[in-house]
Amino acid sequence: MNLIKTPVKGMPEYGPLEAQIRENALNKIKNTYGKYGFLLIETPALEHIENLTSRQGGDNEKLTFKVMKRGAKLEQETDVSRMCDCGLRYDLTVPLARFYANNRNNLPVPFKSLQVGHAWRAERPQKGRFRQFMQCDIDVIGDSSNLAEIELIGATMGMLHELGLGNSTVRINDRRILKAMAASCSFPDDEMDAIFIILDKLDKIGMEGVKTELLAMGLPAENVDRYCCFFTDRLCDSCGTFFEKNGSAAVDRELIQNLDSIIRCVRPILPEGGKIVFDPTLVRGMSYYTGPIFEVGLDSSGLSIAGGGRYNKMIGKFCGEDVPACGFSIGFERIISLMRDQMATDMDESNRLAFLIDRDVDENKIGLVLKKAAALRAEGMSVLVSPRRKNAGKQKSSLEQLGYRKIIDIYKETEI
Repeated sequence: MNLIKTPVKGMPEYGPLEAQIRENALNKIKNTYGKYGFLLIETPALEHIENLTSRQGGDNEKLTFKVMKRGAKLEQETDVSRMCDCGLRYDLTVPLARFYANNRNNLPVPFKSLQVGHAWRAERPQKGRFRQFMQCDIDVIGDSSNLAEIELIGATMGMLHELGLGNSTVRINDRRILKAMAASCSFPDDEMDAIFIILDKLDKIGMEGVKTELLAMGLPAENVDRYCCFFTDRLCDSCGTFFEKNGSAAVDRELIQNLDSIIRCVRPILPEGGKIVFDPTLVRGMSYYTGPIFEVGLDSSGLSIAGGGRYNKMIGKFCGEDVPACGFSIGFERIISLMRDQMATDMDESNRLAFLIDRDVDENKIGLVLKKAAALRAEGMSVLVSPRRKNAGKQKSSLEQLGYRKIIDIYKETEI
């Protein structure tokens, strides 16, 4: 039998250098979020299929990797739709909601959660889209005040600054403002999600493209024109400034004040190079968002590298009562692609030493080398002891790529 030597498409694997770069980045992320009081938890990769198909994950539910029942349980099933009893998580938010519902009596209030782990989606593999990917989420559960949003945004911008991505802009909006603006144009409630999906494509298809797709839904041209006029001026320093220009009759004044309060409190704590603006076109794809939503873009490229929002209804579906919740997720894979060269440079400066032992060295001298290596490790160094290969030049080159800046050859006559 010929075994296939390549990994499953869309399931990445990493060699020693890449794995070390990723680990270094994860350590920085966890350490920075820890300084803000976020507590690390871990949830399983597999969830009950009912949790993953509860209409809380939006389109991601369609991308769930389902796991079939085993043994007699599978043999007894004749209905294809009932042959699965669990699946791989497509994000970390649904598992967090279940975790909190199960453990809420033993958790602080509010609970500031940090999760780092893989998620899986049955995507069509392409550049920048994997079937397995790392997610890094922070969430605040049990706090209905603006402090949750302020802390999440402040912590994430601080973390990005630590990674050298401080020149970033937070765009903020509110799902309720989105709905109020659409309702003011007499758009029906049951068409809202479809309308927002089209609006979310504004950067790709332009305003004319948005108009064309809205008209294709059968919406009246007059209403579509009125709706699109809202977005002539997209980015504003505040929500209030935007609606002073565009009229706020359609939007509850309290929503505007709430969003502006977040903006005012976040602005002074942003790191150097960080900005925050109101963007009425920001949608965020998840249908479970119930209030403020936010997204961080890198100024140099415009790429989105983090996003989140408030989801006050999800946890209640697990514990029987609504619990306020708000979360932020960073695009770890995208950040790694942007930071790879810098991370490799950081490794070049690492405290690493390698001893290469020639084949003619006797065991007494090997013992001395091992003793020296143990002493250096106790001082905090990373020390490799390895046989010296015939092609030592290639061996040393490989070690240098892994961050070993000092390599010592040990021969019979070498003094330890």
